[in-house]
Amino acid sequence: MRILLTNDDGIHAEGLVALEKIARALSDDVWIVAPEYEQSGASRALTLAEPVRVRRIDPRRFAATGTPTDCVMLAIGELVEGPRPDLVLSGVNRGANLAEDVTMSGTVAGAIEGMAMGVPSIALSQAGWDEPAEDLFAPAEAFGPGIVKRLVEVGWPADVVINVNFPAVALDRIKEVEVTRQGFRDVQVRHAEKRTDLRGRDYYWMGFRQERSKPAEGTDLRAAYEGRISVTPLHIDLTHHETIFGLKQVLGGVPPKA
Repeated sequence: MRILLTNDDGIHAEGLVALEKIARALSDDVWIVAPEYEQSGASRALTLAEPVRVRRIDPRRFAATGTPTDCVMLAIGELVEGPRPDLVLSGVNRGANLAEDVTMSGTVAGAIEGMAMGVPSIALSQAGWDEPAEDLFAPAEAFGPGIVKRLVEVGWPADVVINVNFPAVALDRIKEVEVTRQGFRDVQVRHAEKRTDLRGRDYYWMGFRQERSKPAEGTDLRAAYEGRISVTPLHIDLTHHETIFGLKQVLGGVPPKA
């Protein structure tokens, strides 16, 4: 099995080291194309206004100046020599990718680009709250190979990516994997912190507050909060199908006048 690895934390990220351990437990045919610099929050951004430069580190490892989407597109289309990858693994992200955050995640976007190019793809993320582990990525490294292997064995639809989140608790406390749906938070965790530079000019640092919502049973958030590994099938059809019928009754046909 030929496996392509990418991430959004950059070519030197600890999570990419963890991801390579996961991949090499399953195959010795592993390729890596990751951003030269951190691209967290890049979502599905594609670099169009400037060139993307690629640095070859070794025969199967590359760093690119673009986004995770750029990396996967370049890898599959240009950089991986010989057969196309059989699997794309994106991560292991430092921090969870849960609920509505998946729409901003460069980690999830890397998997989506793999899916869009016809390769089964999995995003993997390691939560960073609760009990700080001696090795943050120990849960991902311990349980990742088995989960990825099982997913590959059973397969999933071609228009779906799999989003896996590992909880940040001691290994002996992780007892279950739960197949979940995407949750939504009832609290606002994103915020902008206002600061002032040495010349008296204001600037803002964007970030997240570690505040917990009260998620429903069966959601990715609930599983992560309760120490379970969350496995969520995602797709990029953002249509709200329940609204279509109602709107058709009032907006279909001749365009309304102002």
